[in-house]
Amino acid sequence: MNSISVVIPVLNESETICALLTHLENKASSQNYIHEIIVVDGGSSDDTVTQVTQYSALSKTVSIITSHKGRARQMNTGAIQATGDILYFLHADSYPPQNYDALIVKVVSQGNPAGCFKMKFDSNHWWLRLAGWLTKFKWRACRGGDQSQFITKSLFEELGRFDERYIIYEDNDLINKLYARRKFVVIQEWLTTSARRYEENGIWKLQFHFWSIYVRKWLGASAEDLHKYYLNKIS
Repeated sequence: MNSISVVIPVLNESETICALLTHLENKASSQNYIHEIIVVDGGSSDDTVTQVTQYSALSKTVSIITSHKGRARQMNTGAIQATGDILYFLHADSYPPQNYDALIVKVVSQGNPAGCFKMKFDSNHWWLRLAGWLTKFKWRACRGGDQSQFITKSLFEELGRFDERYIIYEDNDLINKLYARRKFVVIQEWLTTSARRYEENGIWKLQFHFWSIYVRKWLGASAEDLHKYYLNKIS
């Protein structure tokens, strides 16, 4: 089990998507376990599709497909098309470490079917540095989609894929299922993700609302309730 399908959901990511694709190809190990990189567009109104299409013409691994809007739907669409043994779900503003493919294959071959990388923000703000540092621990509260998510395709299908009822929190819903089965590891190498959402919304404001969403889900809020809260407070 050593072929990886990278799945990247995008929506209006023309400013950064080609930089990420270049990063993924350049940071792959010499063994190059990357079977394919599937960009799944959810209806971008900028030139994301054009840029990725042009990029894919020069790459043997990159392709782009379209899907209904929504990260869960987009990632499921990419996963259905993927032919690798391992699925690697990655946000468009998250950059995995050197040899990320070999690191994933190594831990999967050791009997760990799912996990993520520890994560740091591209910011020097003390809170974001602390929040990133905490992701090295296996605590459930330290998990999130920005850390990326690898999972064997067989286990992903067994768990029923991403729950498309969730417009937000879809990553955490899958992580909850994995933690319930004690099938999750954190690779101790740093993935770097963008702090742009914190910078745009305000660090403390956004952090408060993220915590609120987490607590609301813990108290039994539905996928629809979480989405309404997100639209009202963040989006």
